[in-house]
Amino acid sequence: MTTPSHEAGSRTGSRNRLVLVVYTAAIFTSALLLFSVQPLFTKMVLPRLGGSPAVWSVAMVFFQSLLLGGYAYAHYLMKLRNRALPVAIHLALLVVAMLTLPLSIASGWGEPPSSGYAFWLLALFAVSIGLPFVALAANNPLLQAWFVRTGHPDGPDPYFLYASSNIGSFLALLSYPVLLEPMLTLRAQNLLWTGGYGLLIVLIAGCGVLLLRSPPIAIAVAASDAERPAPAWTQRLRWIFLAAVPSGLLIAVTAHISTDVAAAPLLWVLPLSLYLLTWVLVFQSRPLLPHRWMLALQPLAIAGVIILLAVGGEQNLLLTLGGHQLCFFVIAMSCHGELARTRPASRYLTGFYVALSFGGMVGGLFAGLIAPFTFSWIAEYPILIALAALCRPPRDELWPLWSRWYWPVLAVVAVAMVAPAYSGGTLLSWLDGHRVWVIGAVAVLAALIALVRLNRWKVAATVVLALAMIRIYPADDGRVETVRSFFGVHKIVVTPSGQYHVLMHGTTIHGAERVLNNDGTPISGRPEPISYYHRDGGIGQAIAAVRARKGGPIRVAVIGLGSGTLTCASQPGENWRFFEIDQSMVDTAKDPKYFTFIRNCEPNLKPVIGDARLTFAREPDQTYDLIIVDAYSSDAIPIHLATMEAMKIYKDKLAPHGAVVMHVSNRHLELASVVVGIADANGLKSWVYNEDSGRDDEYIFATNVVVSARDDADVGALASSDKWALTDPTKGQRVWTDDYSNILGAVWRRLRDGEDQ
Repeated sequence: MTTPSHEAGSRTGSRNRLVLVVYTAAIFTSALLLFSVQPLFTKMVLPRLGGSPAVWSVAMVFFQSLLLGGYAYAHYLMKLRNRALPVAIHLALLVVAMLTLPLSIASGWGEPPSSGYAFWLLALFAVSIGLPFVALAANNPLLQAWFVRTGHPDGPDPYFLYASSNIGSFLALLSYPVLLEPMLTLRAQNLLWTGGYGLLIVLIAGCGVLLLRSPPIAIAVAASDAERPAPAWTQRLRWIFLAAVPSGLLIAVTAHISTDVAAAPLLWVLPLSLYLLTWVLVFQSRPLLPHRWMLALQPLAIAGVIILLAVGGEQNLLLTLGGHQLCFFVIAMSCHGELARTRPASRYLTGFYVALSFGGMVGGLFAGLIAPFTFSWIAEYPILIALAALCRPPRDELWPLWSRWYWPVLAVVAVAMVAPAYSGGTLLSWLDGHRVWVIGAVAVLAALIALVRLNRWKVAATVVLALAMIRIYPADDGRVETVRSFFGVHKIVVTPSGQYHVLMHGTTIHGAERVLNNDGTPISGRPEPISYYHRDGGIGQAIAAVRARKGGPIRVAVIGLGSGTLTCASQPGENWRFFEIDQSMVDTAKDPKYFTFIRNCEPNLKPVIGDARLTFAREPDQTYDLIIVDAYSSDAIPIHLATMEAMKIYKDKLAPHGAVVMHVSNRHLELASVVVGIADANGLKSWVYNEDSGRDDEYIFATNVVVSARDDADVGALASSDKWALTDPTKGQRVWTDDYSNILGAVWRRLRDGEDQ
């Protein structure tokens, strides 16, 4: 016989299961939408600013700032005493935000200004997706606070729902480059996301109903920890610091790895996915990776980053991607583990999340906005690595008497390491030759003193010494100057002999000029185009072939200025027009102390400034015999210049027998087949050139070039040359469009081709 108490217990159990399922589903769906919109909308915005990796950094600052806004909104909404009012207000906000969907760039924001790109981007994001993003951002703390008040047995410690939220975030980010980007167009992704937003409103309405139907005693139980003391301000400040360091590292690591591969969701979401995975793991009731393990591994991860920065990894994609991200994961796990260990009672839950989001915003602002305007090089990465050492918990030193001598010993070591850089001599030559081993030894020393429980300030100071040595003894041979802009850090390297000046972006050479003869005398007159632009290379051959086919002066459009090398490929009577998005690149190329191509070959050059997709399309009704797209000499490619729509713009600007030359040399991405595909979609034939000059010591490099034209005759002698292969589109490979691209496929093809060779 069933007793009334048994029936009541059964109903309570069923209700608790329903509450858990509905709240978990709502939080999971909200997180899925919150973090899938980030790569989705940023990819929509990317073409507005030349595909610069900095677009993602600024986007991260925006998302972290609005996350704080959403958490603060939830915090103050839960201060209302009326049970129904927070539910009604939040549902109304969600419905109003739904009216702004599907996602789109707000009208009037189609073209960026000539300066102030970061602030323009922040405003564009705010007016375009600010409202729906804030509504989504509030859901995690708000629904957890509601869950506490439902009277569920797990209500007193609802932080497991934070892990569920981050599982949704993690899956959203991981699935984007692997499933959504390769399979769906941007429009299809947008419609799918809008449908998910509608489903979320239904789920949150269900959460609100379950809250309002909770018995009054549930509210009293939820408030039973009211007598527990509020966290001290020192504790809140530590929460902010522990959240800020990994948040800033997230942007710094992403910028570091995406600069030399591609500004694409694939490389954005990998570090962000790991970042979210750390939140999932640390807030589990039984963490899969114990916090003490992460604290033990953290000094080794810091040392690993230092060694990776000293060695470099530009020739090895797996080292660049895997090494830095593995170390970042361990550092973030140790920081977030400290946050989980010191989390407050559920009564202070929303305030705890406000502190976390504020710290995330501070870290993002530093790495995404402050550092690029403050430093002429990527200083934020090493700075944040040094700060990570201070994230270790304070502990008593094992050998306090011995540790007193640490500071004077470290000072002596620092002087011995740094002084040779300014005094010269044999020791400087030895340190230059063994820089990686010396820097690695100091990094390992920092890890060891952390593991033997010396003061964290001593650990941080040793880390600073190792990082300073990377800057004092750079990997680049010769004298280095850096110029930083929104579009990256450009290095001008003067080789040790002074014979060459080399322009680099990240680890990729953009151009080089020979300024001294072998006997050390200055070269006078018109400089010889070298690097990728030598007359025997693919670009040089294409220029010569088109010039010979026309039999006279040609009109040429060049997208991408670099060091200005191609100005010296012109001949008298020809009209060459250059398009460049980065004014700092123009200033560098025009400065004769760096390069003299423009001064000697085109002194009155006035390049068109702005993104080439916008400026080239607006060019007056004039056509070109040759269009050279040289935006791919850096391994961070602007994808929007390699789409079917972009090729249509180039074709529309071609003279009746003109040709398009696209430079697609790249260490990590196979792009020749992409160009062949977009050319074929526009009715053009393509010839591919890929040859190693074997003269790298003369700064004359291998080039991978694709020439596209309407007919064989348009490319002259190239059509019959055995060095140029007439290439058909790859069967089964989808054509890139403004609505679709597949970076993962390009990476895979490069890796596959490398194995086949």
